[in-house]
Amino acid sequence: MAQKGVQLDQEAFSCSICLDLLKDPVTVPCGHSYCMNCIKSHWDKEDEKTIYSCPQCRQTFTPRPVLVKNTMLAVLVEELKKTGLQAAPADHCYAGPDDVACDVCTGRKLKACKSCLVCLISFCEKHLQSHYDSPAYAKHKLVEPSKKLQENVCSRHNEEMKVFCRTDQQSICLLCLMDEHKDHDTVSAAAERTERERELEVSRQNIQQRIQDREKDVKLLQQEVEDHSLHTWGVHKNHWTTCAPTKTNMT
Repeated sequence: MAQKGVQLDQEAFSCSICLDLLKDPVTVPCGHSYCMNCIKSHWDKEDEKTIYSCPQCRQTFTPRPVLVKNTMLAVLVEELKKTGLQAAPADHCYAGPDDVACDVCTGRKLKACKSCLVCLISFCEKHLQSHYDSPAYAKHKLVEPSKKLQENVCSRHNEEMKVFCRTDQQSICLLCLMDEHKDHDTVSAAAERTERERELEVSRQNIQQRIQDREKDVKLLQQEVEDHSLHTWGVHKNHWTTCAPTKTNMT
């Protein structure tokens, strides 16, 4: 139970933007706290809108709030650091070379758990929370993490391409299917992928069979060569034995 309490403390004193322990902590009007540099950078991107929001609860503020260091929170964070505890996630949560990384994380990025077809970026579990909590994201479409997110979205309708048009040999969205591709030969993208994987597997098996047949032919040829060599050697040996002079003949 004590270990669980420590974990809760770590989360309470971590910044939801960088996911590290708070540095120069500041508290925004809604009550959430961030590293001063993290929230400044976040709001710098919103300068054009002149409406500033909390990354966690999405509450908006006008004008831009003045940020003042929360000294009490800073002292608590320093005390937490002295214990040697860290708020960083376990190594298996970080994105590796083959993983889809969270586009919001700064520094070392966490693994993404979802990609948004509207935002066209990927989110880790923590940064995705606003998509569940805020009504502003209710119509956003979340899909499994994808490195090729832009390639999976129809550039015309901004929809996920779930259909494959065999007539035009291209991926399309459902709106495309109802429009210029309505009379074409189409299947679901998943079905097309399964069919192509099946064809590739058949092709792989055929190639493997041809390789095995060639190996058999080579072995048979090697055996014939060995048999011929042994036969030739036997013939010469018999001939040499028959024709070799004996001591009686020599005398």
